[in-house]
Amino acid sequence: MDAAVAEGSPPASPAYDRMRRLVQAAAVVLTGFLASRILGVVRNIVIAAHFGASTEYEAYLAAITVPDLVFQVLVGGAVGSAFIPVFKSYVARNDQAGAWHLTTSAINAALVVTGIASVVLAVFARPLMDLYVPGRDEGFRDQAASLAQVLLISPAVFAVSTFCSSVLNSFGRFAVAALAPLMYNLAIIAAAVYLSGPFGIRGLAYGAVAGAFLHLLVQVPALWKVGMRWKPRLDLRHPGVREVGRLFAPRIFGLGVVQLNQMLSGVLLASFLVRGSVAYLNYAWLMIMTPLAVAMAVGTAVFPTLSEANSLGRRAQFEQVFLLSLRMILFITIPASIGLMVLGVPVISLFFERGQFGPETTQATAYALVFYAIGLAGHATVEIVDRVFYALQDTRTPVAVAAGAIAANVVLSLVLMQTPLTFGGLALANSLAALLEGSVLLVLIARRLGGLDVERLGRSSLRILAASLVMALPIAWLGVNLSPLGQQYGTLGQAVVVGVCTMIGALLYGAVSLVFGSEEILTLRRFIRR
Repeated sequence: MDAAVAEGSPPASPAYDRMRRLVQAAAVVLTGFLASRILGVVRNIVIAAHFGASTEYEAYLAAITVPDLVFQVLVGGAVGSAFIPVFKSYVARNDQAGAWHLTTSAINAALVVTGIASVVLAVFARPLMDLYVPGRDEGFRDQAASLAQVLLISPAVFAVSTFCSSVLNSFGRFAVAALAPLMYNLAIIAAAVYLSGPFGIRGLAYGAVAGAFLHLLVQVPALWKVGMRWKPRLDLRHPGVREVGRLFAPRIFGLGVVQLNQMLSGVLLASFLVRGSVAYLNYAWLMIMTPLAVAMAVGTAVFPTLSEANSLGRRAQFEQVFLLSLRMILFITIPASIGLMVLGVPVISLFFERGQFGPETTQATAYALVFYAIGLAGHATVEIVDRVFYALQDTRTPVAVAAGAIAANVVLSLVLMQTPLTFGGLALANSLAALLEGSVLLVLIARRLGGLDVERLGRSSLRILAASLVMALPIAWLGVNLSPLGQQYGTLGQAVVVGVCTMIGALLYGAVSLVFGSEEILTLRRFIRR
């Protein structure tokens, strides 16, 4: 008998065999995500050294949210919630001609819409900044508007590139699609090193636009191999295009509210607080994005399979893959959130504290990180459960839940930012809203599917949280006592301290999880052995 089975791991089944293949796919995607995050850290190290939490960097952050709004609302949601399920249904029926007809028309529609929106926003960028950052002076708004006009070149390019990535993921070409974000980050790193001198913060904007083009171009050879051919065709009467439009329509409202909410709490409200608040929140959120990449990788890897299982009526496989995916990402993200809370200062100091990024900025960023980390499990849950609804071709439910969570976030932000928490209150409001959203989505999907073992999921989550809290005390003590010693030896010493604390924390968490009878660690060990 297999040792893992004897110790209580789930019995072998077709769903677990399929999940093992999905774990391998997720590993490829996760490698790309983590490589991108590592490059993102390098990018932000360079940016932090040149600009720290300066006013011009905050102007850049305000500016880049405008093209992000255009892309996420008009394209990002269409790909994730509408295009992939419809595309996979054509592939599952072996209708290659219909799949490529749909893809070309969808890409061209997104290109036209994002292009028009970007031009309009570029023309009205200056009055837009009067509304967006009213807490800052005229010079700040002038600079933010000028940067936004440059950055608004990128949404149309990303529109095409994101559809291309989804096509490659649908054919299992995860590695190539994962390479695209690396090219984007490399372009910004190069811009920060070589263009920040002659062009200042505007050099970063040039790098971001160049990165968008590289994001697309690196995928072209693989797209050609899978049979994709672009044509100047826009067939809005195609049944697949009409179905994508039907699924995406409710998402336009939901994504618009989500993006506006992020702009509200991360920039607009923060603009009324102490100088540097926008930058502190941004740096802290970047730290959260590294463990959140695990959930994004798993979601990216399992979504095509969920869509296919739903199309073929394989409900048991659908439910098993979903629950196992969710449990595994909670097994990783919950201890990661605890670790970020207790090791925030040494980690941020290691990565960012140099040049214009001083100890005060480290402390302020770590302060925001504590409050953001509270909601990491909520954000991870939303990443998975949203995709389950999308695979079921239900975009209305996630939109309705997100709207409620956003309303809660806005109210909490307005209240908490006026307390002594200041910008930490904005991060806490974000976390509480994410936990609320994830919880409500879980309740609704459990009712929708009927056969989900919610109690088992709850017990697993409690064991994970308990093991994470046991882990937290020793690494917090180590962090406090070893950090002064590490600082005496510069970056190398700080890296050793963070590495030792992380390794000990991981080993302790694994050992305690085994003692608590965690099914997740047994399942993970089984995947590795096989």
